[in-house]
Amino acid sequence: MDERHDETETETEAVRLTAWVRGRVQGVGFRWWVRARALELGLAGSATNLRDGRVEVVAEGPRPACQRLLDLLSADMSAEAAAGTPPAPVVSRDRPLRPGRVSGVTERWSAARGGVAGFQER
Repeated sequence: MDERHDETETETEAVRLTAWVRGRVQGVGFRWWVRARALELGLAGSATNLRDGRVEVVAEGPRPACQRLLDLLSADMSAEAAAGTPPAPVVSRDRPLRPGRVSGVTERWSAARGGVAGFQER
């Protein structure tokens, strides 16, 4: 198999990303924000508050879209992080302000299980 075929297969391969997000991520609109980003990326899954204060994000779809969601979860782009700087006149769609503050993200990748439609906040 040639390398280009392998690359295309990887880009369209459906995967499952499970990410546990730590920080001030409950009660601040974080799950709503995750849902909006996931839907923009064409992903299905859920964002769930856990008892220990984390949010569990489960997303299924093409690997590049799941990676982009993980990048958005991990990047320092929270509204709190920007509080010390003057607000930008326009928030870029590529870098929308994220509610709360993320202190860390743990990820797990696996094969897509399917049977998931839409993106739910739980």
